[in-house]
Amino acid sequence: MAYKLEDGVALLERTPAALDALLRDLPAFWTLSNEGAAPDGQPSFTVRDTVAHLIHADRTNWMPRARHILEQGESQPFPPFRRFGHIEASAGKPLNALLDEFAKVRAESLAALAALGLTPEDLARRGQHPAFASVTLGELLATWTAHDLTHLHQMARVMAYQVREAVGPFRKFLGVLECAGHSASA
Repeated sequence: MAYKLEDGVALLERTPAALDALLRDLPAFWTLSNEGAAPDGQPSFTVRDTVAHLIHADRTNWMPRARHILEQGESQPFPPFRRFGHIEASAGKPLNALLDEFAKVRAESLAALAALGLTPEDLARRGQHPAFASVTLGELLATWTAHDLTHLHQMARVMAYQVREAVGPFRKFLGVLECAGHSASA
């Protein structure tokens, strides 16, 4: 199925409000706990970390890479994305401030995307990903959408993990408690 920019934008523009409605003013029990160590040995993300990661990705990944494809094509690879780059940038910021920042940064990102006036031909343009080699702008933008959904799923999983023992035998009916996550480093 071909990626339609307007369909992706329809989801991307809703993510900040969805997160705000779910997370604003929640007790730290839900937002500052994680699932322990990730398979790579790094601590797993808290919900707060994930919001900070989304901000970092909007600032340093999606639009910079989109511009890179339009300006550089395949002549040189994208700079690598610093997956944990959000840690320094968000140090000391409470979740509510991060939610406000995410709404602002996402609106700026989507305004910049709209200003590009992308055509179907632009979505077929190629750039060089440092790990995957040649990728299209359409693939990059579709990935931005899936990235939001991945992290919405991750946040639900992390929050459900906090009550995994309290649910008792109902656990067998709660798929979110059986999910081990699906993301891998790229």
